[in-house]
Amino acid sequence: MQGTMTWLFGGVALLLVAASIVGVVLSRRVRSESGRETVANLNARIKAWWVMVALFGLAFAFGKTVTLVMFALISFYCLREFLSLAPARPSDHAAIAAAFYLFLPLQYFLVGIEWVAMLTIAIPVYGFLLLPVLSVLRGETDEFLGRSARIQWGLMLTVFCISHAPALLILEFPGYDSAFLLFYLVTVVQLSDVLQYVFGKLYGKHPIAPSVSPSKTVEGFVGGGLAATAVGALLWWITPFGFLQAAALSFVIVVAGFLGGLVLSAVKRSLGAKDWGSMIAGHGGALDRMDSVTFAAPVFFHFVRYFYT
Repeated sequence: MQGTMTWLFGGVALLLVAASIVGVVLSRRVRSESGRETVANLNARIKAWWVMVALFGLAFAFGKTVTLVMFALISFYCLREFLSLAPARPSDHAAIAAAFYLFLPLQYFLVGIEWVAMLTIAIPVYGFLLLPVLSVLRGETDEFLGRSARIQWGLMLTVFCISHAPALLILEFPGYDSAFLLFYLVTVVQLSDVLQYVFGKLYGKHPIAPSVSPSKTVEGFVGGGLAATAVGALLWWITPFGFLQAAALSFVIVVAGFLGGLVLSAVKRSLGAKDWGSMIAGHGGALDRMDSVTFAAPVFFHFVRYFYT
């Protein structure tokens, strides 16, 4: 397993080296203002990818516990970004504290002890019910529904949904290490984002939802989505699936990731923000990079668990 994972990360590193070289060449040759802006954005993304690949490589190298801690920290920063864009009132502080310091560590603890039944209901049932109770006890009813929904949505998207990515490690297949499933999910969903961006810049003419995300086009979604699906199919050999099964599952990841990005863009716009934060240069905040994972991770986890385990 370690040898194969080393080769996989080595391949990703080579792709990033090639992308870095292309970025340098383009930055010297492009003359138009819009072209320079696009190339600068692309180079910033490549630099951020170097950092993210290094972090994921360290997590994989040190095993399940470090991987869980890394994703828990990602959830923490994503939840902080989400709630920072929706200013809270003093009556909401108990609910927010419970989200950060009760349900977030509880969710990753449940993943760590592999209690699948509870990790799938702890937040959607108990968190959903408890958080508004903590707020209502303070007696403030002004905009109560909207305030409660923000905290519930933030916890669901940034903790519950994202935690399903490392939860792939607990799925069991005879003679197979589920760490490859996590690598597969992250690779397909993030590559889909990149390819949709590239295809959209090169060929995009028809926005899918211009008032939500003008950069998401039909051409970008179709071209980038099909390319990412093809890559996912070609990676069938690191999965417990056959070629056609891997193609179907990578297509599911692409569609779920796209819809997740679109929904999070709508939430972001409704809160009056362009980015969730500025934590990652070239990518905005942590949630800007994980928005596709919020939908893709739980959908992929339950598809695999239902059909293959």
